[in-house]
Amino acid sequence: MLNNLLSIFEEEQRNERKKLVLGSPVSPSNLMRQNLFEQFRSKIIDNPSLDRKLVSFQANKQSPFYSWFKYREGFSSQLVQYLLQTLMPRSGILLDPFAGGGSALFAARDLGWTTEGIEALPVGIYAMKARIAAEKLNVELFRNSVKQILNEDFSKYYESKHALKHISITNGAFHEDEEKQLVGYISYCNKYIKDENIKLVFLYAGFCILEDISYTRKDGQYLRWDVRSGRSQGKTSFNKGIILSFRQAIESKLSQILNDLAEKPEQMSLFKEEKKENIYKKQINILSGSCLEILPTLPESSIDFVLTSPPYANRYDYTRTYALELVYLGYNSEEVKKLRQTMLSCTVENRDKRQYLEEYYRKLNCVEGFHKIEKTFNEQAALQEVISILDDYRDKGKLNNSNIARLVRNYFYEMCYVIYELARLIKPGGIITMVNDNVRYAGEEIPVDIILSDFAESFGLKVKFIWTLGRGKGNSSQQMGNHGRTELRKCVYVWEKERT
Repeated sequence: MLNNLLSIFEEEQRNERKKLVLGSPVSPSNLMRQNLFEQFRSKIIDNPSLDRKLVSFQANKQSPFYSWFKYREGFSSQLVQYLLQTLMPRSGILLDPFAGGGSALFAARDLGWTTEGIEALPVGIYAMKARIAAEKLNVELFRNSVKQILNEDFSKYYESKHALKHISITNGAFHEDEEKQLVGYISYCNKYIKDENIKLVFLYAGFCILEDISYTRKDGQYLRWDVRSGRSQGKTSFNKGIILSFRQAIESKLSQILNDLAEKPEQMSLFKEEKKENIYKKQINILSGSCLEILPTLPESSIDFVLTSPPYANRYDYTRTYALELVYLGYNSEEVKKLRQTMLSCTVENRDKRQYLEEYYRKLNCVEGFHKIEKTFNEQAALQEVISILDDYRDKGKLNNSNIARLVRNYFYEMCYVIYELARLIKPGGIITMVNDNVRYAGEEIPVDIILSDFAESFGLKVKFIWTLGRGKGNSSQQMGNHGRTELRKCVYVWEKERT
């Protein structure tokens, strides 16, 4: 009798642990996810050294260079230092296939690594190139240039032919007078600043203050509009408080940049001849485009360490979030739409890339790889369980957007390609680390961490750890109202390619 009671108690305890981790009651509908969790249970470990600040942009807010532009989807330089020093203290070649604003690349380079990054969003490419330009500046020459430019009345240089070419989602983002100041500033820099590195840093300063002088705020899936904007308002309208004038914002930003450069003479005095050799050896290689296209072209077993954070399967649309910055860089509406389709599928608007990827892999004579990826994707039982449930919810009208099921399918399909290629590129003994969040739709938790980890093992990698943060990510207010409050795992995956 006692043994039976103990068995019942132990079973209840196991179920409670599963509820905590899976975020939903144990039932036949999530049987495959339960089984997959059991497969990786021993690898899911709370790491007290990690917190949400470290694995997000928050820890970079006061850091020189990183704080110039709020690239919120990035992670901190401190995380890069922790992962490299903990997992592979010796330096080598590091790759970030979703480089963003370059946190991994610059932090690793400063530790002596050779770094390569791939980025599809022009916003990130521009931020990285501007930082490289800043590192080459003569600080005194830049200081004098700042004094000169801040004495100018930028409205004198405004020309309508150089006005920003807004797209529908950015129309009315700035007060008319402030936008003229911005355009005049851009015109002045392009016409009168001769030093290309100084010009780029000045233009980047204007790029960095767009949100500060606008009626908008970045909010994941879209731009939120201040009630003073004059645009039609809905439930997402708000008052963002003080909106800086262009003059206030540019003076503050240039002062911040100058202070950071002046405080880092050992890094910034790169114009000195005796420093050039060491700097050029550490140059960062930036590849612009989709990693789905670029990764298959890189040589096998050429990378020692991968450190990355892909877009999450959370409907965040970076082409909308960074619409102001894209317009600043000259992108029109059609180019923005094309860019959205080029990026990894993480929105309800992304279309299926299967046919394109099949043709691309055939063109590269990698048909065998294509079929292996297809097989791995189709045979991942927990993923197919989720997709089947979401398809059923779609058919019954239970999803708040009927394309959510397609989003999830496309996201994992494309990530399967990414992981296959990373497994091919990493050297034996090499490490792949990835920051990502689990997600939930219509109450169904999608365990991104263990599904992607299972992909990794299918391609010959060993899952060393799935490090979790002590506090997970809460579900949205809408999900909370419908399905109760449960936490979703936010993780850092650590995969290794074993030596043969």
